[in-house]
Amino acid sequence: MGAVKDILKIKGNITFSISPDTIVYHALEIMVEKNISALVVTENEKLIGIFSEKDYARKVELKDRASKKTRIGEIMTGQVITVTPDSTIDDCMQLMTNKFIRHLPVIENDKLVGIISIGDVVKYIIKEQQFIIDNMEHYITGT
Repeated sequence: MGAVKDILKIKGNITFSISPDTIVYHALEIMVEKNISALVVTENEKLIGIFSEKDYARKVELKDRASKKTRIGEIMTGQVITVTPDSTIDDCMQLMTNKFIRHLPVIENDKLVGIISIGDVVKYIIKEQQFIIDNMEHYITGT
């Protein structure tokens, strides 16, 4: 099984970040524009949290807070579970399943180097399984 660095080779290292002072409404606009469902929250280039659609639904909408007045720092998830480029795909799947999360920021040498989603992991696993199936078919048929 592969590692996070294999996903980042395909996906790239682009991450979209916001500060804890960002207004929730503006963060949502960025998420729509970039077609993403989470943003990392950084301060002085250090990861301090993550803001996801789940945070918005549970901590803004259901709490009847105003998205145009609430700051990200008030509702972000502060205890972020992270992985490294050398973390295995199996470890990531286990973390995401056990912790009920869909995004894992990737940290190397105390720096944010990317973020992977459950979708990235599933795509990687499907691609890897198809590669194995193709090789087995070639082996069986002798082609």
